[in-house]
Amino acid sequence: MEEGTKSKKTIFIGGIGDDVDETVILDNFATFGDVIEVQLPSAPANPANPNETKHRGFAFVTYSSPADAQDAIDNMDLNELNGRVLRVNLARPMKGPTQAAGNRAIWESEDWLHKHAKPLAQSGGAALRAQPGDETKSDGAEGGDDDAMEE
Repeated sequence: MEEGTKSKKTIFIGGIGDDVDETVILDNFATFGDVIEVQLPSAPANPANPNETKHRGFAFVTYSSPADAQDAIDNMDLNELNGRVLRVNLARPMKGPTQAAGNRAIWESEDWLHKHAKPLAQSGGAALRAQPGDETKSDGAEGGDDDAMEE
């Protein structure tokens, strides 16, 4: 199955209460068509007890046809389930490889470094460091600053 086709058959359900589980979602969303899969992503509920988990407040339901998914969106968006108003729409595919990196800087990736970084000799930095006029100017300036700091 193509990825584009799957995304049109998968819906996102947001605003789910803590008392809702996969069977409740299946019972409420199976009326719109054949459900292939229900995903209820979980997260650790208590950092002190990592074995105790609860869901993250959203779910994904994959239908056998895009028409069934659209029926579920049309009928369940902004409706109530166990006292909570649901937001239901087409699920969007996850972002590319930058999503997996999280908050890391892009240059921390070896692939990025191999593609974009140049050795010092090729970047022009080595030529700037080798110029003797710059070294004497910077040494003189630094020496003057050091004397001023000591006073």
